[in-house]
Amino acid sequence: MLARELLVLLHVARGALERSRGTLALAVTGIAGPGGGSAEKPVGTVWFAWAYPDGLSSEQRRFSGGRDAVRRFAVAQALEGLRACAAPHDI
Repeated sequence: MLARELLVLLHVARGALERSRGTLALAVTGIAGPGGGSAEKPVGTVWFAWAYPDGLSSEQRRFSGGRDAVRRFAVAQALEGLRACAAPHDI
């Protein structure tokens, strides 16, 4: 992901947190397929951003399988990231 695209994703997560009553927020984007991939961003590439009370974190993952599998893996990873962000904050 280009630096500018990652910055936008982090801003989306931070904006969701600031505009909600929540204590955690996430943003996800990627290429689930079957088309739309490139050499730089192949199908299965997914980016995550999490916003929490004292910061932001992000991660890129590449998942294999068809569109449904990529989406299922992305949901699981997004939830795991929320869990990881919540733990140190007793959320």
